[in-house]
Amino acid sequence: MPSQAGGREEDGVIAKGDRSAAEPPAEEVTLVGRLRAGDADAYAQLVQTHCGRMLAVTRRLLRNEEDAQEAVQDAFLSAYRGLAHFNAQSRLGTWLHRIAVNAALQKLRRQQRHPEQSLEPLLPAFLEDGHQASPAVAWRDSATDLVEREETRRLVRSAIDQLPETSRTVLLLRDIEGLDTEEAAQSLGVSSAVVKTRLHRARQALRTLLDPHFRGGTV
Repeated sequence: MPSQAGGREEDGVIAKGDRSAAEPPAEEVTLVGRLRAGDADAYAQLVQTHCGRMLAVTRRLLRNEEDAQEAVQDAFLSAYRGLAHFNAQSRLGTWLHRIAVNAALQKLRRQQRHPEQSLEPLLPAFLEDGHQASPAVAWRDSATDLVEREETRRLVRSAIDQLPETSRTVLLLRDIEGLDTEEAAQSLGVSSAVVKTRLHRARQALRTLLDPHFRGGTV
């Protein structure tokens, strides 16, 4: 699939979240100081400002409203306990995003009690000469143009939800939530090589699911 702007290796078809490394604004630095001082109003401000985005993250990963809300609550509790270790020169939203991702992943791990379906039927098949049995056909529009359309975004998200959990999760972390390979590996408790392999296979499978819709620009 075409790479996105930003230059990060293996970037996929889905637009990433804001991973800005800019210096935090003065009001955010002040808020962190108030939080560390135990200011209850500061904690309420933190929740009001960041709860919506964190809930969106946990919803994408968990696909269940109650679980998503519980994960956000766990994330805020973890953040409050970890304030002493927060680097005040970092962006608070980025830090909270990572904590929300980890809280959702922990809940996912507790829920995964049954073997997941195989990804193999969605991967390309190859002939003896090394060529694909059913080569992919170029889509009419670029993937970047396609994901700008609301109906196409819904279609892509629906296709992602059809992937086995392991593949869906790594695709969300890298291509939706914007974690780099090392961050995703740390969150999943696997090596960077495993993340790269899973991500490559997940993108191949996603292409298989989307190809019937995007051939000739039918969407």
